[in-house]
Amino acid sequence: MEYSPEVEAMACVAKGPKNGPAPIPQEGRWVQAREVTDISGLTHGVGWCAPQQGACKLTLNVKAGIIEEALVETVGCTGMTHSAAMAAEILAGKTILEALNTDLVCDAINVAMRELFLQIAYGRTQTAFSENGLPIGAGLEDLGKGLRSVTGTMYSTRAKGPRYLEMAEGYVTRLALDEGGEIIGYQFVRLGPMMEQIAKGVDPAAALAKCTGTYGRFAEAARTINPRHE
Repeated sequence: MEYSPEVEAMACVAKGPKNGPAPIPQEGRWVQAREVTDISGLTHGVGWCAPQQGACKLTLNVKAGIIEEALVETVGCTGMTHSAAMAAEILAGKTILEALNTDLVCDAINVAMRELFLQIAYGRTQTAFSENGLPIGAGLEDLGKGLRSVTGTMYSTRAKGPRYLEMAEGYVTRLALDEGGEIIGYQFVRLGPMMEQIAKGVDPAAALAKCTGTYGRFAEAARTINPRHE
């Protein structure tokens, strides 16, 4: 350690209180975090790229400073899916400090990592007051049936009105309209469960029928339209 002449010439004065860092809540305990290994917690956060062309929702489950589980969900530019694939390989096994200082390929994922780091380091995780936190695998509970992200996709024009394309229930196949042309319900397909059934040997047509449902007053429709082609 190199000191300037001015500091070298100073007299030593003893430091008083040594109370350490303020304790933070994590996994049902109050912890004075001094090392990265003192940090644990599961949390979520959203990041965005500089031109705001896409966003990433990142879920991390951290145990003793190490990322044990990562869920990377993206929306926006199509290249983000490949970035997310690489980030998923990069994140697991790193400490949160390593991950913060690692290029996670996409700027939106990097920003999400930054936001999560702040939550985790300051004890603002979703498991802050949950004893022992959540087990590895809890991140999957964020996904819908069939392990698919819950994505809402709607399109609208002033000339032709709104189109529901994908809801929490699934892929929208028909919109139900009343006499006045207003949406009163929709038909949807749960793609995740349908693909699981097909993989188990169920006939595709039968799987489609089993995984098709309706919402709202679909049965009362004056007419129905395909939101993508009509």
